[in-house]
Amino acid sequence: MRSLLRLWLVAGFLAGAATAFGDASAAMSVQVKNGQIRATPSFLGKVVAPLSYGDRVQVLETRNDWMNVTGPGGQSGWVHSSALTKKKIVMSSGSQDVQTGASGDELALASKGFNSDVEADFKSKNKNVDFTWVDRMEKFKVSPQEMKEFLKDGGVKSSEGGAP
Repeated sequence: MRSLLRLWLVAGFLAGAATAFGDASAAMSVQVKNGQIRATPSFLGKVVAPLSYGDRVQVLETRNDWMNVTGPGGQSGWVHSSALTKKKIVMSSGSQDVQTGASGDELALASKGFNSDVEADFKSKNKNVDFTWVDRMEKFKVSPQEMKEFLKDGGVKSSEGGAP
């Protein structure tokens, strides 16, 4: 009787642990145009490798909102969960690759259900919203070196290590 109770307790613990930690070895897709695998679970961590929209990664571990992954080229590191989706992103039709005139930004937004029709509908319902600065900010490009200098000048330090 005691060994049966012990067996149930162990089985319950393992089931609870699996639920709490999820499937650590799950494959996920990159849902942003340009992602990065970082050395530490921090936006300030050194970039180990770039990721592109639709790339598949293997999740090894989850820590808060960060996932330790192995990328398509075999690089390991951390990616923020907001850049990943459980959906498999397929950009082909039948046995041939789809040729489109859509940009990477358009593809990334379309996979999230956002397209020019949705934007036009939102603008028509929110006529007082000014998108001028949003449009300007979308054109800003900040190099990793500029980001490092900005963080250094501001005295920003990562608790996880990495840049600066």
